[in-house]
Amino acid sequence: MSEPNSPFEKPTLDKDLEKLGFIETATQFVVMRLAAPGLALIFVAASALFAAAFVSTNPGGLIVVAASIVAAYMAMNIGANDVTNNVGAAVGAKAISMAGALIIAAIFEIAGAMLAGGAVVDTIKSGIVSSTLVPDADQMIVIMMSALLSAALWINIATWLNAPVSTTHSIVGGIMGAGAAVAGLGAIKWSLLGGIAISWVISPILGGAIAIALLWFIKETIIYREDKIAGARKWVPLLLALMTGAFLSYILLIVVQIVGPFQVWHAIVAGVGAGFASYFLYRGIVARASAKLDNRNQSLKILFRLPLVFSAALLSFAHGANDVSNAIGPLAAIVEASGIQSIATNGDAPIWVTAIGAFGISIGLLLFGPRLIRIVGAQITRLNPLRAYCVATSAATTVIVASAFGMPVSTTHIAVGSVFGVGIFREWYTANSARRRAYIERKAEQGDNSAAKTLARANRPSDDDDAEDGGEHRRYRYLVRRSYLSSILAAWMITVPASGLLAAAIAMLLIRFDF
Repeated sequence: MSEPNSPFEKPTLDKDLEKLGFIETATQFVVMRLAAPGLALIFVAASALFAAAFVSTNPGGLIVVAASIVAAYMAMNIGANDVTNNVGAAVGAKAISMAGALIIAAIFEIAGAMLAGGAVVDTIKSGIVSSTLVPDADQMIVIMMSALLSAALWINIATWLNAPVSTTHSIVGGIMGAGAAVAGLGAIKWSLLGGIAISWVISPILGGAIAIALLWFIKETIIYREDKIAGARKWVPLLLALMTGAFLSYILLIVVQIVGPFQVWHAIVAGVGAGFASYFLYRGIVARASAKLDNRNQSLKILFRLPLVFSAALLSFAHGANDVSNAIGPLAAIVEASGIQSIATNGDAPIWVTAIGAFGISIGLLLFGPRLIRIVGAQITRLNPLRAYCVATSAATTVIVASAFGMPVSTTHIAVGSVFGVGIFREWYTANSARRRAYIERKAEQGDNSAAKTLARANRPSDDDDAEDGGEHRRYRYLVRRSYLSSILAAWMITVPASGLLAAAIAMLLIRFDF
């Protein structure tokens, strides 16, 4: 029985206060939702003021300030969409928290862009539409402005649709579309488009194949052995050395301009040497670390956590050095076409141009990146540190192989292809591996309840090697989310034509209104 109401109580007032409380809660929710767009607008405005400080006294300064606004918008979209591939696997494997991944990626993206990003703009600036074929400065400005805006809009739409797309392909498609609309089809280097089309097919398949090969090796030599720790002591140092060598070669190929005129074979030799030297270091580290570990799968994951953190940092550094050009390349071309500053023959961008791209990528990642990080890292297929190692190492190795053949590739395509490859292989291995089944049967005979339950579910698609994990997220542990595959493939296939057509339309509008 409830207590009688106090004579001092005001029911109507209490109800009004309760309503005000609900309004306050709703207001806080709306404000939180608007915080990220608001901070993004502040950065765009700051970029405009930053650019104006350098070019306001020049006749073409207003055009450059407008282009800086669009470049800042483009850079944030790159951070929101593309950087997820660098840290998604580590976050999905729980080797690092979301907050830690965002901080590491932001720092190393800025470092890569500022230290090495200014020297990789030449391909975007003049490798698709050459200034010799489009000598008119006003036409070049229209082409680059249209390409920047169309690519940024397309990546923004793709991020909103939860589809990781190639920012490189977006800007290349935009420059091609705007170039064709403004200067005609003859101004476009169509061989580049052919290379991109080939990379659509080959790079994700190659990335998936390498990831599958690594995961198969780990399962056969470590996971499904009676003495997992002995297998780890033998093979984990080799796997970590492979990762070290692959990443060194990858870094040398991506940021080649800061270390000298490296060729592909130089990078490969350097990577092999680093891998060989690091093997002996890793062998001692793994021996000491594994001495305290139990003979179970959970123990194996501990050995791969720290390397995954380093992989996220290195991938972010390389991405900042390489893909910042997608935002600052067109801006550098506009600066040069406006007559404000001539770009050096090696493609070095002005430091203030590079800064807009560097900080824009990191701000976009911090404000809008977590959603796609979760999709790449957890919602396509469930990753643990061993599988995430396969994805990260596959991404670096695929870039090396593709570079050896001169094939333009997208890290987005490679990373997503690797994640899908790992998930599909897990399904196949679960259903077909004789070694795995024999291992589970032996464990069940020894009285392992977890193995006995796994054996009882042997014909179900939810069977997997991680029975010790407790069973959470079972839906993602064993199956690849095919629904994401179709949407991601569709986004990949239409990226170049969509950004190209959008850029052509924007270019025609700019010409129509005499921009």
